[in-house]
Order: sequence, then C-alpha cells, then structure tokens
Amino acid sequence: MMVKQHMLFTLYSICGIVLKDILAVSVAATKNKVRGAQGQVPIVQNMTVTEGGTANLTCRVEHNDNTSLQWSNPAQQTLFFGDKKALRDNRIELVRATSQELTISISEVSLSDEGLYTCSLFTMPVKTAKAFLTVLGVPKKPEINGLTKPVLEGDHITLSCVTSGSKPAADVRWFKNEMEVKGAKEVNASGKTFTVKSSLRLHVNRDDDGVAYTCRVDHVALTATHEETTQVLEVHYAPYVEIRQSTNVPQEGQYLKLQCVPKGNPSPDPVLWTKDGGELPDMDRMIVDGRDLTFTSLNKTDNGTYRCEATNHLGTSHAEFKLVIYDAPTTPSPSTTSPAPTLPDTTGPLDSKQLNSAVTGNRDPNELKRATDHALIGGIVAVVVFATLCLIIVLGRYLARHKGTYLTNEAKGADDAPDADTAIINADGNHAHAEEKKEYFI
Repeated sequence: MMVKQHMLFTLYSICGIVLKDILAVSVAATKNKVRGAQGQVPIVQNMTVTEGGTANLTCRVEHNDNTSLQWSNPAQQTLFFGDKKALRDNRIELVRATSQELTISISEVSLSDEGLYTCSLFTMPVKTAKAFLTVLGVPKKPEINGLTKPVLEGDHITLSCVTSGSKPAADVRWFKNEMEVKGAKEVNASGKTFTVKSSLRLHVNRDDDGVAYTCRVDHVALTATHEETTQVLEVHYAPYVEIRQSTNVPQEGQYLKLQCVPKGNPSPDPVLWTKDGGELPDMDRMIVDGRDLTFTSLNKTDNGTYRCEATNHLGTSHAEFKLVIYDAPTTPSPSTTSPAPTLPDTTGPLDSKQLNSAVTGNRDPNELKRATDHALIGGIVAVVVFATLCLIIVLGRYLARHKGTYLTNEAKGADDAPDADTAIINADGNHAHAEEKKEYFI
C-alpha cells in the first residue's frame, strides 16, 4: 500500500512539472507575438506631383509577420489590398507588393486626385499611416489683351496679361525689351486653381514704335522653362526732319551732298526740296536723288536757304539749311606759316588803297583798325611822357642857377660888417643904391 501511494505521488509530480513547462512556453510565445505586433508600424511619405504626371505611393513596414497591407484613396475606397486590385481605375497600377512593402502608381494625375491617402496594416488593432498627395496646377500660356495696331502717338492704352489654371497662383511679370517694368496684379480663385491678371498702362510716344512688350509667367510647376507671350507696338506719328551735309566748309567748285533724313510712321516718302521758298534753279548741277540733293560743282549763285519737307497722313515737317559758299584757295599752302605780303611796284605813285593792300595783305579790316588805334594811342602817350621829361629838366636847371646866385651874393661882405645894412653896402655886386633897398619894420 505504501508503495502504491509513493508511485502515485511521483506520477503527480511529473505531470505538474510538464504542465508548468507547457504553460511557460505558451506565455512566452504570446508575449513575443504581442511584442512583434507592437513593432509593426507602416511608414509613408507625402508626395507632390504636377498635373498630368505620375505619383508613386509607397508603404513600408520594418517588421512584418505576413500581415496584409492596404492603400485607400481620400474617399476611403480601397485601391489595393496586398497584391489584389480593388478599384477599377486603369490609371492605378501595382508597382511592388511584399510582406514589408506595398507600392502603387497613379498616372495622369488630376487635381481631383489630391488629398490624404491611407496605408493600413491589419494587426490587432489595425495600424494606419497617412500621406498627402499635392497636385500642382500648370498655368496656361498667357494672353495679352488691349493692344490695337497701329497705335497713334499720344494715345493711352492698357495692356492686360491673363493666365489661368495655376495652383498655387502663378507670378506674372512684364518686360519692355528685356527690361522689367511693374504692372498691377490681380488674383482670382476658380475652384482649385487661380486666374492671374496683370495690367500695364502706357502713354504711347514715338519712342515706343517697335518696342516689344513681353508677359512672362513663372510657376513652381514650370521647372525647366517659363511661359511667355510678346507683342510689338506699332506707333504711327507725324514726321520730323534733319538735314546732314557731306562737308562742313563748302568751297566754290567743290562737290556737296545734302541728305534729308525724315523720321515718321508711315515713312514720309518722297521728300520735297526747295530753295529760298521756290523751286531749285539749276537742275543740271542740282540733282535730286530720292532724299538727297547733290551739287556737282558749287558756285556763288548757290548761296541761299534750302528746305526739305516731308509729309505723311499725320502731318508735315521740314528742316532748313543755309548754304554759304567760300572762295576756293588759289594755291595750296605747304606749311602753316602765312606768306609775307607782296608790295606793289614802287616806280609809279601809290594811292592809299594800294598802300593799305600792300601792307596789310588780306588781313581783316576790323583787325587793322584795332591795330591802328593802338598805335595812335601809344604815340600820344610817348609824346606826353617826352614833353613832361623836358619840362622837368628845364625847371630843374632854372631853380639850380637861381639858388646859387642868391647864396653867393648874400654871403659876400657879411663877415666884417657890424650890421646887415653895412654888409649889403660892402658886398660885391654893385649895390650902389643900397639905400633904396632898405626895409623898415614897424
């Protein structure tokens, strides 16, 4: 009986140990499963794509025990569950499906595809991650409005540049011959996109003729280039005229060309040449070729005022040129030194005209007059100075003689005389009548 009880006790002990080990293994397995589920976190990234492009959405899991992954669109419609396509949309394709990654692509993306996309990992509980898909709206080619051709000088016009379909709003800039000018910008929302308008107000003048105004659109969706439109202004204005000469000092016998340069739009052709208010007198030597007036050989009769007149439908303008013909040089001068004047023949009598011509040569009469005045003034001054010197010399000699005689006569006989009267009587100098020269003081 004791043996039987001992065997039962031993059997019960062995069963307890086995059950304890089985329970420990079960608990450990459960803990590892929970720990693995806690480490399974889906990882996604936000995406930005240009309208019409392709977007790739990727969901990754670092540790996965073959739990399924799923992509859903912003409307919570399932796109792919694992490698199984759930939504019938030919634009959506499977790129890669594994236990640790699910990647899908959306081609020909439109603005309606923008929003939050969800990646789900079916653990207990389900874990999710969200990626935002941003779609950029590409701006359309800009249009320039408000330009009519042609524009008249002095008009006020407003150029407007409009572009639509941009998201976010595009940047619109104006350029005048590649130099940026500032316009007034206006932005209006139209659904998910924006319409941008920029206005440029101009006061047109003739300098704007042929100027290119460009409207340029910059946007983040235009990475490689930019959209732009160019318009060239055509300005009509009345003509103005300028005359140019082929030589600055026209001389008798020379060739001369007067060029009439009119500027206007429309071009003022042909031009009209006149002299002193009338027609050109000598058409044999004065040749009109288009806008040019040519003199084959100048002479003194060509002196006068020449006028070039140009006309278009907006007005008439003219310019005048006063032509003065100079004498041709008789002989070329080999040096810059003026030749000495040649004196006339002295065998015969010379009149005043011949004498002046011989002495002065070809000098300016005004210059000769000024030289004569200076010589006359110099002569007068010399005479006055000489007379003054002579007067001073004569006066000095007279004073010197008179002073010496007075001192000598006064000194003679004065030393031994008892008084002044006796000194005068005894002095040399024939003072016989000294009594008559006495002075009495009262």
